[in-house]
Amino acid sequence: MTYPPPSGGWHDPSAAAGPQSSPPADPTLPMAGNPIPTQPTSADPYAPADPYAGMRSGDPYAAPGYPPAGTPYAAPGYPTPGDPYAAAGYPAPAYPGYAPPSSKTNTLAIVALVLSLIGFTSCITAPIGAIMGHVARKQIRETGEQGEGMAKAAIIVGWILTALLVLLIIFYVVMIVIAVNSDSSSGY
Repeated sequence: MTYPPPSGGWHDPSAAAGPQSSPPADPTLPMAGNPIPTQPTSADPYAPADPYAGMRSGDPYAAPGYPPAGTPYAAPGYPTPGDPYAAAGYPAPAYPGYAPPSSKTNTLAIVALVLSLIGFTSCITAPIGAIMGHVARKQIRETGEQGEGMAKAAIIVGWILTALLVLLIIFYVVMIVIAVNSDSSSGY
Protein backbone atom coordinates (compact mmCIF):
# COMPACT_ATOMS: atom_id res chain seq x y z
CA MET A 1 0.00 0.00 0.00
CA THR A 2 1.38 3.39 -0.94
CA TYR A 3 0.43 6.76 0.38
CA PRO A 4 -0.01 9.84 -1.76
CA PRO A 5 2.72 12.46 -1.40
CA PRO A 6 1.91 15.04 1.25
CA SER A 7 0.93 18.48 0.17
CA GLY A 8 2.39 21.69 1.49
CA GLY A 9 5.84 21.49 -0.04
CA TRP A 10 7.21 18.68 2.09
CA HIS A 11 10.22 17.05 0.49
CA ASP A 12 11.51 13.54 1.28
CA PRO A 13 15.33 13.74 1.40
CA SER A 14 15.73 10.10 0.40
CA ALA A 15 13.47 10.41 -2.62
CA ALA A 16 15.43 12.89 -4.68
CA ALA A 17 19.19 12.83 -5.08
CA GLY A 18 19.49 16.39 -6.28
CA PRO A 19 21.68 19.16 -4.79
CA GLN A 20 20.67 20.61 -1.44
CA SER A 21 20.03 24.29 -1.05
CA SER A 22 21.80 24.60 2.35
CA PRO A 23 24.35 22.51 4.27
CA PRO A 24 23.13 20.34 7.14
CA ALA A 25 22.98 21.98 10.58
CA ASP A 26 26.06 21.59 12.82
CA PRO A 27 24.93 20.21 16.23
CA THR A 28 27.81 21.99 18.01
CA LEU A 29 26.72 25.48 16.93
CA PRO A 30 24.35 27.53 19.11
CA MET A 31 20.71 27.64 18.16
CA ALA A 32 18.76 30.89 17.80
CA GLY A 33 21.32 33.13 19.50
CA ASN A 34 21.85 31.02 22.67
CA PRO A 35 25.45 31.25 23.97
CA ILE A 36 27.71 28.23 23.84
CA PRO A 37 28.37 26.77 27.31
CA THR A 38 32.01 26.96 28.32
CA GLN A 39 34.19 24.23 29.77
CA PRO A 40 35.04 24.42 33.50
CA THR A 41 38.19 26.34 34.28
CA SER A 42 40.51 26.15 37.26
CA ALA A 43 38.52 28.96 38.89
CA ASP A 44 35.33 26.89 38.72
CA PRO A 45 34.32 25.92 42.29
CA TYR A 46 32.59 22.78 41.01
CA ALA A 47 35.59 21.46 39.11
CA PRO A 48 36.82 18.08 40.38
CA ALA A 49 39.85 18.26 42.65
CA ASP A 50 42.93 16.12 42.09
CA PRO A 51 42.92 13.56 44.97
CA TYR A 52 46.63 12.84 44.46
CA ALA A 53 47.81 16.46 44.47
CA GLY A 54 49.14 16.34 48.05
CA MET A 55 50.97 13.06 47.53
CA ARG A 56 53.23 14.25 44.71
CA SER A 57 56.76 15.28 45.53
CA GLY A 58 59.88 16.06 43.56
CA ASP A 59 61.44 12.75 44.61
CA PRO A 60 59.92 9.91 42.53
CA TYR A 61 61.17 7.34 45.07
CA ALA A 62 59.71 9.05 48.15
CA ALA A 63 57.05 7.10 50.01
CA PRO A 64 53.61 8.74 49.81
CA GLY A 65 52.50 10.50 52.95
CA TYR A 66 56.03 11.34 54.18
CA PRO A 67 57.73 14.69 53.88
CA PRO A 68 60.19 14.92 51.00
CA ALA A 69 63.87 14.49 51.69
CA GLY A 70 65.51 17.59 53.16
CA THR A 71 62.38 18.95 54.87
CA PRO A 72 62.04 18.95 58.63
CA TYR A 73 60.04 16.10 60.08
CA ALA A 74 56.57 17.05 61.31
CA ALA A 75 55.87 16.80 65.03
CA PRO A 76 54.24 13.55 66.18
CA GLY A 77 50.47 13.70 65.97
CA TYR A 78 50.43 16.40 63.29
CA PRO A 79 49.73 15.56 59.67
CA THR A 80 52.68 15.49 57.30
CA PRO A 81 52.51 17.62 54.16
CA GLY A 82 51.90 14.60 51.95
CA ASP A 83 49.22 12.93 54.07
CA PRO A 84 46.03 13.03 51.96
CA TYR A 85 43.81 11.78 54.80
CA ALA A 86 44.84 14.27 57.47
CA ALA A 87 42.60 17.20 58.27
CA ALA A 88 44.43 20.39 57.43
CA GLY A 89 45.44 22.43 60.46
CA TYR A 90 44.33 19.98 63.13
CA PRO A 91 46.55 17.59 65.06
CA ALA A 92 45.72 13.92 65.24
CA PRO A 93 43.86 13.09 68.46
CA ALA A 94 46.17 11.80 71.15
CA TYR A 95 44.93 10.06 74.24
CA PRO A 96 47.80 9.74 76.70
CA GLY A 97 47.71 6.63 78.82
CA TYR A 98 45.37 4.77 76.49
CA ALA A 99 46.58 2.31 73.92
CA PRO A 100 44.64 1.74 70.70
CA PRO A 101 42.39 -1.32 70.84
CA SER A 102 44.27 -4.50 70.18
CA SER A 103 43.14 -6.87 67.49
CA LYS A 104 44.34 -9.83 69.60
CA THR A 105 41.66 -12.18 70.91
CA ASN A 106 41.69 -12.96 74.62
CA THR A 107 43.05 -16.47 75.09
CA LEU A 108 41.02 -17.09 78.24
CA ALA A 109 37.81 -16.40 76.30
CA ILE A 110 38.75 -19.04 73.74
CA VAL A 111 39.60 -21.59 76.44
CA ALA A 112 36.38 -20.81 78.33
CA LEU A 113 34.26 -21.38 75.22
CA VAL A 114 36.03 -24.64 74.42
CA LEU A 115 35.57 -25.94 77.98
CA SER A 116 31.90 -24.94 77.99
CA LEU A 117 31.30 -26.75 74.71
CA ILE A 118 33.18 -29.86 75.87
CA GLY A 119 30.73 -29.85 78.78
CA PHE A 120 28.19 -31.49 76.45
CA THR A 121 30.17 -34.72 76.73
CA SER A 122 32.23 -34.44 79.93
CA CYS A 123 29.69 -32.56 82.11
CA ILE A 124 32.34 -31.35 84.56
CA THR A 125 34.01 -28.77 82.28
CA ALA A 126 30.84 -26.72 81.74
CA PRO A 127 30.91 -24.87 85.11
CA ILE A 128 34.69 -24.37 84.76
CA GLY A 129 34.13 -22.81 81.32
CA ALA A 130 31.41 -20.53 82.70
CA ILE A 131 33.62 -19.28 85.54
CA MET A 132 36.53 -18.76 83.14
CA GLY A 133 34.14 -16.82 80.87
CA HIS A 134 33.44 -14.37 83.72
CA VAL A 135 37.18 -13.93 84.31
CA ALA A 136 37.76 -13.45 80.56
CA ARG A 137 35.10 -10.71 80.35
CA LYS A 138 36.80 -8.85 83.21
CA GLN A 139 40.16 -9.12 81.44
CA ILE A 140 38.64 -7.93 78.15
CA ARG A 141 37.16 -4.85 79.83
CA GLU A 142 40.56 -3.99 81.32
CA THR A 143 42.79 -4.70 78.32
CA GLY A 144 40.50 -3.87 75.39
CA GLU A 145 41.16 -7.19 73.66
CA GLN A 146 38.73 -8.92 71.34
CA GLY A 147 36.64 -11.93 72.41
CA GLU A 148 33.71 -10.41 74.30
CA GLY A 149 31.23 -12.54 72.34
CA MET A 150 33.15 -15.76 72.97
CA ALA A 151 33.34 -15.07 76.69
CA LYS A 152 29.62 -14.32 76.84
CA ALA A 153 28.82 -17.50 74.89
CA ALA A 154 31.01 -19.51 77.27
CA ILE A 155 29.11 -18.08 80.24
CA ILE A 156 25.69 -18.82 78.75
CA VAL A 157 26.50 -22.33 77.50
CA GLY A 158 28.43 -23.21 80.66
CA TRP A 159 25.68 -22.21 83.07
CA ILE A 160 22.91 -23.81 81.00
CA LEU A 161 24.80 -27.11 80.84
CA THR A 162 25.59 -26.85 84.57
CA ALA A 163 21.88 -26.37 85.33
CA LEU A 164 21.00 -29.36 83.15
CA LEU A 165 23.68 -31.43 84.90
CA VAL A 166 22.26 -30.50 88.33
CA LEU A 167 18.74 -31.41 87.16
CA LEU A 168 20.04 -34.74 85.84
CA ILE A 169 21.76 -35.51 89.17
CA ILE A 170 18.58 -34.65 91.08
CA PHE A 171 16.59 -36.89 88.74
CA TYR A 172 18.99 -39.81 89.32
CA VAL A 173 18.89 -39.33 93.11
CA VAL A 174 15.08 -39.29 93.10
CA MET A 175 14.97 -42.43 90.93
CA ILE A 176 17.41 -44.23 93.23
CA VAL A 177 15.37 -43.25 96.30
CA ILE A 178 12.19 -44.49 94.62
CA ALA A 179 13.88 -47.75 93.63
CA VAL A 180 15.24 -48.34 97.16
CA ASN A 181 11.86 -47.59 98.74
CA SER A 182 10.01 -49.90 96.39
CA ASP A 183 12.41 -52.78 97.14
CA SER A 184 12.14 -52.38 100.92
CA SER A 185 8.36 -52.24 100.88
CA SER A 186 7.98 -55.47 98.93
CA GLY A 187 8.96 -57.51 102.01
CA TYR A 188 11.93 -59.46 100.82
